[in-house]
Amino acid sequence: MAKKRSKRKNDEKATYTFPSLHEDILEAVSDNIPNAWFSDQDGGAHKRYSTHVMGSFKCDNGGCSNSSWGSKKVAILIRRFSDNGYNAVVFGQRCRKCNQLGTFTLDDTSYIERVAYRLKKWAGVRVETPHFSGRAGPPHETEFCEGCKRGCCREGEI
Repeated sequence: MAKKRSKRKNDEKATYTFPSLHEDILEAVSDNIPNAWFSDQDGGAHKRYSTHVMGSFKCDNGGCSNSSWGSKKVAILIRRFSDNGYNAVVFGQRCRKCNQLGTFTLDDTSYIERVAYRLKKWAGVRVETPHFSGRAGPPHETEFCEGCKRGCCREGEI
């Protein structure tokens, strides 16, 4: 699957959802879960799972010397609803120089793979644990992660 990136013009936000990627999720799980649906609800989830996706952020503060940064550990909370419903909330990050929320660009491939994997696991489908690159990135900075602030980041649990 070729890497795709989704830039959302919502400017700086603490959280993001990507219902426009639902068709890609359906394609990734259709052999095993033919009737998955995207929920726009916050409450009523039966299960929750915190993990990470990849993406990049841009600081739009003109007076800040930090223009952008990439992250291999962007917090995401995947929620399961009845009858194969799901949604996923991706949490923003703050600029380490000025503390302003960054504008997020999602690595679509990492999102689709992570969400599809979790949906299959919840549905009881036997799936291989994905192999992720062993290359470590910079350490996770919990003070700038909106997922950590909300108790929804795996790094904040350590």
